[in-house]
Amino acid sequence: MASTTPAAVNPENAQASAEKAASGGSTATVGPLLPAKIPGALARRMGLLLCFALLLVLLALFSLAVGSKHIEFVAVWQALLDPNDSADHAIIRDSRFPRAVLGILAGSALGIAGALVQSMTRNALAEPGILGVNAGASLAIVIAVGTFGINGFNGYVWFAFGGAVLATGAVYLVGMAGARSSDPVRLVLAGVALGAVLSGIGTALALVHPSAFDQLRAWTIGSLEGRSADVLAPLGIAVLVGVVLAAFTGRSLNALALGDDTALALGYKVGRARVLILLAVTVLAGAATAAVGAISFLGLMAPHLARRFSGPDARWMLAYTAVLAPIILLLADVLGRVVIPGELEAGVVCAFVGAPVLILLARRKKPVAV
Repeated sequence: MASTTPAAVNPENAQASAEKAASGGSTATVGPLLPAKIPGALARRMGLLLCFALLLVLLALFSLAVGSKHIEFVAVWQALLDPNDSADHAIIRDSRFPRAVLGILAGSALGIAGALVQSMTRNALAEPGILGVNAGASLAIVIAVGTFGINGFNGYVWFAFGGAVLATGAVYLVGMAGARSSDPVRLVLAGVALGAVLSGIGTALALVHPSAFDQLRAWTIGSLEGRSADVLAPLGIAVLVGVVLAAFTGRSLNALALGDDTALALGYKVGRARVLILLAVTVLAGAATAAVGAISFLGLMAPHLARRFSGPDARWMLAYTAVLAPIILLLADVLGRVVIPGELEAGVVCAFVGAPVLILLARRKKPVAV
């Protein structure tokens, strides 16, 4: 007589369901959460990603020509291929080229960090700032300027990075204190609470030290202007490390999107995955925030835009975000140079665009899938 007892959940069936959900349809599988993509769909995704990468390159070249002094594209090409000692070439070499590279690196880092935070917390309105990155960096800048008398971006950038890393580590320790497993809700609550405390302390100290207040105000706006080329190499190394860590979390993000129970059934260690994700977010967001300041909404906008082209697969979403986020940041920087006389910081332009996006997301009747 056949048994009527319901069969136990088969991990292979659960794995197949996860792969189907991640790929947006029924596909054959060749490994854990690694769907065998339809060649046409894969070609379309790769082609679109290459188009966005080409757009990023063109926008970077355009940013070299636009500014308070307009430079012809012929001079831009000459400055890149055969530089000389002319004034135009000096402007491109010493100011605009490092600025464009900084925008690409920082934009990719903030975008990927935002995508990781949204996927880890399963919260479509999350961004790296909720983990205390901005608050920790701000407090470190105030301490560096007010206590140690360090002035200038090149002096306190390392304090900002250290403060961001320590703040994120403290958020994790507080959020996981007494918990048997990592809980994204606890992390978010700990980040918001600790971030508010650090921001209050930093503001109070800044009011006592006027010089620290001036430095903090300039950094908080968020800008690509006035950054030295010396910061590019350390930022590039940090972004490379963060991208490698993020790449290892792609399959885990697909599993976590289905819930902790399903991820455990598929054989993933949820706690270890979240620690790796948090480490990647700390390195990426900490380095980028220290380099360009607290640019708001970029880590919120870019992942949502990327999902419209990539679908629910976290690996493709991270790849698209890495290209689309610097496009947004460079475009904001270029617009800031031409919209008004003088210059409007990129952080202000991102806020003008990001605030309506946040309102639209918050007013959606149907929750945004992450």
